[in-house]
Amino acid sequence: MDHRSRVEAVIHRVVDELNAQLPKPQRLEKSPETVLVGERARLDSLGLVNLVVALEQRIEDELGATVVLTEDPELLSEGGPCSTLGRLADHLTELLTRRESHV
Repeated sequence: MDHRSRVEAVIHRVVDELNAQLPKPQRLEKSPETVLVGERARLDSLGLVNLVVALEQRIEDELGATVVLTEDPELLSEGGPCSTLGRLADHLTELLTRRESHV
């Protein structure tokens, strides 16, 4: 399985876990177009932080790689790496690919 597929699978598991804790109107769709930052976002700031922390932990547990998403100053900006689930998957895939090429 390639990095992108593995990252998407981890994201989907984290979204499932997060959705189990959220009321129905706030639950996230597991779609690349799902907005995470901005006016159309369903998560509040605490929900977004929970998503980011859970993703960092899951990636370490399941993929054996340490990523620190919060190092990117543009992470939570509209159009940034965390603006949609698709952009987040792209960003994580790039981080993992870059990490692998430096080993």
